[in-house]
Amino acid sequence: MSNFSQVAVDTIIKQDKYSSWMGIEVLEIKEGYSKIKMKVRNEMLNGFGIAHGGVTFSFADSAFAFACNYSGKISVALEVSISFTKPCLEGDELIAEAKKISETNKTGLYVIEIKNQHNHLVAMVKGTCYKTEKNLM
Repeated sequence: MSNFSQVAVDTIIKQDKYSSWMGIEVLEIKEGYSKIKMKVRNEMLNGFGIAHGGVTFSFADSAFAFACNYSGKISVALEVSISFTKPCLEGDELIAEAKKISETNKTGLYVIEIKNQHNHLVAMVKGTCYKTEKNLM
């Protein structure tokens, strides 16, 4: 990771209390791409004993944020959709990879895949971001 992208990551994590609470670890970040990791904890489970969909969605949203804010200009979500393909259980180690598919001057389209420690796809996410002119830092 370059010094600039590390500062961007540190800024986002410091300001994003929910991502910090999730225990997200950034594995890799570069232009239009991020790879992050987290472990599903007991307090993240819903009444059925599986990870709450909101936690999985938020995990993907964090990967999305790292990938689309790499440049240092604030980008925000315009539209995000998720498909849950397999339940996440307590103790599962999740990896999210966000990849830029296309972009314009003002928007970017990303696909985020979340896989568990067995490399099974647990969620597929599509997100569109809006790129502002405001600096992240």
